[in-house]
Amino acid sequence: MITTLCSIDELKEAKTALVDLQDSYPALCEKFVHVAGLTRSLQLKYQYMGCLIMDENSDDCIPNIPYSSVLRLYKKEVQTLKNDEHIDALKKLFRSFKETGYAKISLLALGRSPESLIGASSVK
Repeated sequence: MITTLCSIDELKEAKTALVDLQDSYPALCEKFVHVAGLTRSLQLKYQYMGCLIMDENSDDCIPNIPYSSVLRLYKKEVQTLKNDEHIDALKKLFRSFKETGYAKISLLALGRSPESLIGASSVK
C-alpha cells in the first residue's frame, strides 16, 4: 500500500501542470483521462496504471481480475496512450510530481479539486 500525503500547494501545482498539458497536448490528455477513467471504472489501482505508463515494476500492484480478457483490454488502452507521440510530456509530469502520486494526479485529471484531495491517502 502506498500512501502519499502532500500539501495543497503541491496539488495546485500539479493541477496547473495538468491544465498546461491539456492546452499543449489535448489529444494526449484525452487519452490519459480515458485511461484514468477506465482504471477507476475497473476498480484498479492508479499505481498500477502509473507503473504501466512509466515502465516501472508493477509486481506490488498487479490487479486480481478474474478475466484475463479484461486485463488485456486494459493494457491495450494503456498502450494506446503510451503510443501517443507526446507521451514523454505526460511522463515528465509524472516524474515532476512523483511525490504527489499517480492516484492524486489521475484524480485531478478526472476533475477533482486539489482541496478535495488534501490529506487523503492514495491507495488506488
